[in-house]
Amino acid sequence: MMDLRAREWPGLKLDQHDATVVVTLCNPPAHTWTVDSLAALRDLVGVLNGQRDVFALVVTGDGEKFFSAGADLKQFAAGDKAQAREAARRFGEAFEALSAFRGVSIAAINGYAMGGGLECALACDLRIAEEHAQLALPEAGVGLLPCAGGTQNLTRLAGEGWAKRMILLGERIDAATALRIGVVEEVVAKGQSLARAMEWAEKAARQSPVSVAACKKLIQATRQQTHATALVSEREYFVDLFDTADQKEGVAAFLEKRAPQWKNA
Repeated sequence: MMDLRAREWPGLKLDQHDATVVVTLCNPPAHTWTVDSLAALRDLVGVLNGQRDVFALVVTGDGEKFFSAGADLKQFAAGDKAQAREAARRFGEAFEALSAFRGVSIAAINGYAMGGGLECALACDLRIAEEHAQLALPEAGVGLLPCAGGTQNLTRLAGEGWAKRMILLGERIDAATALRIGVVEEVVAKGQSLARAMEWAEKAARQSPVSVAACKKLIQATRQQTHATALVSEREYFVDLFDTADQKEGVAAFLEKRAPQWKNA
């Protein structure tokens, strides 16, 4: 495993715990995204995809108040379309890379997740919110729109009605509502989201990472493929796993009544 901290990752703090890398968003006071931190997230996911000993990625915010407040609106004050296009491209690259991470990604939402902050969480596989967290996509209130997957990912999770309430009406929701409508999978007490995310990451590490990567692709394929096409892909992926070392190890470990030793290969 390369030493991730030997390289500069603007706006991000990194730690590795066994097979899990924790990314802490750190751009005080509200952990807003910059073109540099978005590029850093994109590049980081690319690096982690090549690390066979990394099975999970946890994203959280520094401190107790903010996960991330999204984009810094000061950069759009001049109305520069070229600058807006560059920012939108960087957001798309970063969060699409995060969504395509081959392992399990978990957002530990420790406070306000607004705009591009919520879109980052929506790009993760799973979300845990602390009970005081507030979630919103307020872009239409300042003449903009969510351009980093918000209109698409929120609708898939919560349905069109709630997506329209949050985006068209600018409604902010609390953690309990987010849980009820399917935007997050669990709500925990203040200060406990990271610990819970690490527990989930440990569960993920007990699964074959090769199988997890294949399952994740199939689950996300439901966004584009027809049901019939996806069923064919499911069977093909199943057979393809028989070319992997992890398939052989998993079956052998089960029959020998021991814990498997995954190679992610």
